[in-house]
Amino acid sequence: MRTLSLLLILFIILTTVNAQPPTLWTQTYGEYEDDRGYSVQQTNDGGFIIAGESDSYSSGWFHYDVYLIKTDESGNELWNQTFGGDRDDCGYSVQQTSDDGYIIVGYNGYTGAWDPDVYLIKTDSSGYEEWNQTFGGAFDDRGYSVQETSDGGYIVVGFTDVGDYDVYLIKIDASGVEQWNRPIGGSDDDRGYSVQQTSDSGYIIAGYTMSYGAGEKDVYLVKTDASGSQQWSQVFGGSDDDYGKSVQQASDGGYIIAGYTSSYGAGGSDVYLVKTDEFGIEQWSQTFGGLDSDMGHSVRQTSDGGYIIAGSTYSFGAAYMNIYLIKTDYSGNQQWSQALGGQFNDYGECVQQTSNGGYIIAGRTESYGAGGTDVWLIHLDSETGVNQLDEPQPLTYYLLPAYPNPFNPSTVISFELQVASFVELTIYDISGSKITSVVNGWRDAGMHEVTFNGSNLASGVYIYRLKEEEFVASGKMVLMK
Repeated sequence: MRTLSLLLILFIILTTVNAQPPTLWTQTYGEYEDDRGYSVQQTNDGGFIIAGESDSYSSGWFHYDVYLIKTDESGNELWNQTFGGDRDDCGYSVQQTSDDGYIIVGYNGYTGAWDPDVYLIKTDSSGYEEWNQTFGGAFDDRGYSVQETSDGGYIVVGFTDVGDYDVYLIKIDASGVEQWNRPIGGSDDDRGYSVQQTSDSGYIIAGYTMSYGAGEKDVYLVKTDASGSQQWSQVFGGSDDDYGKSVQQASDGGYIIAGYTSSYGAGGSDVYLVKTDEFGIEQWSQTFGGLDSDMGHSVRQTSDGGYIIAGSTYSFGAAYMNIYLIKTDYSGNQQWSQALGGQFNDYGECVQQTSNGGYIIAGRTESYGAGGTDVWLIHLDSETGVNQLDEPQPLTYYLLPAYPNPFNPSTVISFELQVASFVELTIYDISGSKITSVVNGWRDAGMHEVTFNGSNLASGVYIYRLKEEEFVASGKMVLMK
């Protein structure tokens, strides 16, 4: 486990609506092989529990084990545990239980039935296993989300292969004994990724369906009663692929769903946020992203009634995939967004608002850490004092895309100032090393064009970063010789 200097997160602000919350700290966990984080929750002691998968600490060569990490409130590792056998095992979801232990769900690879089974693990407060159970049949069965229920048992959702995949809802008692299971879906591929117990003791599930809807994959929202019997279902999406990855019951009794859509938005795939009433009827939806692939993996309602979304973006950031964090108001209007990452792929998997009003994000990074892929934990401060979009402050500058891009050997970077300002326009290579400052001084209001010549540089991705007083914006350009 290593602490990352804040200086390493060089391109943290890439889209600006208003100022974003500062990073309090980041930590990575893992060693030289691949280690990934998929779920995080703040614990009763103010620290955090993370679940994922580890190749570095697994019980054999070239396979993953379930990876459980406990940290203090600053992200310092207190202990870690791994669980599994001699095949791939993964933990997708973790929650602290009422006895201060932990419940983890994922899959146990290639059990006696050969294909993966749903894998449920209960530990004590120190991460020592108390019991484990597997659920499923002869084919592929996986668990993606777990929650302790009001009766002290657990609810799990994932999918099961019964010829075509179905959503797989399983109710388990406090000792890990199955009480019932419900396959949900139609004649085609249907999968569940997120479940929560609702205020009426039933369950709400989000995933995708190919059995129903407008075509291809559609967001699938299913409501059941306390016995798992379906009360209603709804689908959302268009003619292309649309996924529901996370659901939560909102404070008004309706539901908020996050995922991603190829049917709507700016291009590629975009983050897809859907708000429904208590019967699953859509009240509004929003998309977020750019021309490339952008995905939402986790959503939570925040203390101000808005929503925080974590995912991944290829449209914004230094290079490749970056963690994508979006804050909206209660109507889904974006208040701010951040892209966090480095020179390789980085993914955001889970977000939660913390007790101090900030945000904790878990995911995985190829840019930082010991090597391969490492678990990445990021703690952001709250946006206390930030002007919200009710009375937006107009930007005093606009940074335009470099053109041409890709380029050889020259490209033009343009920016517009609404008022005379002190401006810095700096070029960096993909590792974050400064190449040159092309502007560093006062400029009058109006449009400005700067020609950047890369004839003495190697082919590759370069970052141009404009700083104007408290505002920062960045873009990437590709030199191809």
